[in-house]
Parts: sequence; C-alpha cells; structure tokens
Amino acid sequence: MVYYAFSDYLKQRYGEKVYKLPLALPVTCPNRDGTCGTNGCTFCGAIGAGYENLPASMSIAQQLASNKAHIIPKYKAKKFIPYMQNFSNTYLPAEQLEKYTNEAVQDDDVVALYIATRPDCISEYYLARLSEIKKRRNIDICIELGLQTVNYHSLQKINRGHTLAEFIDAVMRIKQYDMQTCAHIILNLPWDDMTDVIENAKMMSALQIDQVKLHALYIVKNTQMSEDYLNGKINLISLEEYKERVECFLQYLSPSIVLQRLIGRAPEKNTLFSNWHTGWWKIRDEIISYMEKNNLYQGKLCNYLNGSALKKFNSYN
Repeated sequence: MVYYAFSDYLKQRYGEKVYKLPLALPVTCPNRDGTCGTNGCTFCGAIGAGYENLPASMSIAQQLASNKAHIIPKYKAKKFIPYMQNFSNTYLPAEQLEKYTNEAVQDDDVVALYIATRPDCISEYYLARLSEIKKRRNIDICIELGLQTVNYHSLQKINRGHTLAEFIDAVMRIKQYDMQTCAHIILNLPWDDMTDVIENAKMMSALQIDQVKLHALYIVKNTQMSEDYLNGKINLISLEEYKERVECFLQYLSPSIVLQRLIGRAPEKNTLFSNWHTGWWKIRDEIISYMEKNNLYQGKLCNYLNGSALKKFNSYN
C-alpha cells in the first residue's frame, strides 16, 4: 500500500463504501467580516471553496435529499457523511451550529459528520455541544481545519489571519473531546520549498492528526492572488515538482494518518490556473505508479519522533 487512502479507511471503519454529501450553511468567515480581516485569504474567491455545493438558501434536509437522489441510484449508496464544506462552518452562534448539526445527522444512514472550519473558530464550548450530539447519535465527528502550510511566513503572505499556534491549539482541544481532525494543506504555495513540505508532514505526524487533505493551489479570477499571478509577482512550480512534493510528503508522514486525497478537483471555470490543465485522477495515478516502481511508501522516512537521537541506545527503545 503506497498510502493510507480515505476509501480504505471508510471501508475498514464502516464495513462498506461511504459517500460524502456536501452541505452549504449560510455562514461567512472572520477573515472577511472584519473580525480578523476584511479581504479574506488572497487565494479565496467570492464563493469560497464549495463550488460544487447547492445554494445555502436550501435547507439542510433539501440539500441532503437532493444529493442522495443523485448518488443512491448511481452508486447504490447506503451510508453517508454530511460535510459542512464552505467557508468557516463553526463561525456562527453555538445554538445555530447545534441546530444545523442536528438536522444534518438526523437520518439513520448517517455514520459521521465532517465540518470544515478555521483553527481560530474552535472553542471548548462549541466542542462540548458537538460532543453531546456525537454521543447521542453514536456517530463520528471530524473537524477539517484549513491550515494550508506550517510556514507562518507564508500564512502571513496569503493573509490567512491566523498563525501555526492557533492550529496547534485547535487540534489539541478537539482531541480532548474524542473527535477526529483533518488538516488541509496546499503543497505548492509560491513561497514554500521542499523543507516546508517535509515540515508539514512532520507537524501532522507529531500532532497525531487523523486525516490530511492535500491541495494544489489554483488561481481564482478576481482575487488578490490572481492579480499577483498576472503581474508576475508569484510563480508556480511545475507539475513534476508538485508530484515530487507529494511523494516526499507521504514518505515523512506517519503511516497511521489517512489521506483524503493527494490533489483536489479544481474548477476550470473562473480560474486562471488549475492542476496544470491535467485531470486530478491522472496526477494521482502517476504519483502512485512512481512510488510503487521505486519502493516508496507513506511513513518510509517517519523515523524522527519519540526521541530519535536515542535510538542507538537500543535497550531503551
């Protein structure tokens, strides 16, 4: 096994294929409304990340029913994970979050709930309320945290509005409530190099993150990053280098961490650049093929934790 794929994890955990159902809540982001910024991240478009979502004006029940109507006949699906995807889904009053969560998990075919948000939108009060729902419904809850990179200089350049410290704090608090964590990472930010790629993997391993979702940066029109891209202020790495970064990242990553994906499905509409005009599946398959041929695999270089300098004293390890 080259890497611990999300599909394998789901089958092991729930006994069969499970399908994510994207949900859009009527929420925004503290980096947009003035709480910690007004312009948002430099790469983020007006609609956020949920370009495949149904309108947030639809109720949770309507969105779930519409998505199931498409997926069940096509894939014979029986189990589902509602996924609160767009913007910062814990950035609203706790009562509203609890209401939306209860609506999302009310059906018996729901085995888990995934919630995408920012590290600075996590508090123990909110986690306690989510934990009660988790226990009452006997489901898993995974909080997907948008980190993008452990390089705090790069975080500042993309106007992220938080640093690495907030991410570490959020992960530690989430773990106290027996919920899973997933980190979103962009491996080809213009200011990051292979050292940052390795440190990303090491940080995820040291924090015992449950899942990771890798992205390749795409340039959305009418964003600050699109202006910088058109003006030649930033340069993007080649597809070959991106694949090398993924291969390196996986080798340094703990083998127990689930990979939701190696590269995202980027929308070509309204973008200046997305996935080197190559299908995401083709890029993924080429990464897997190269690693198989060269005996590379997730965790091969994960030998740096638990006092690695003491390993020569074998009797203590």
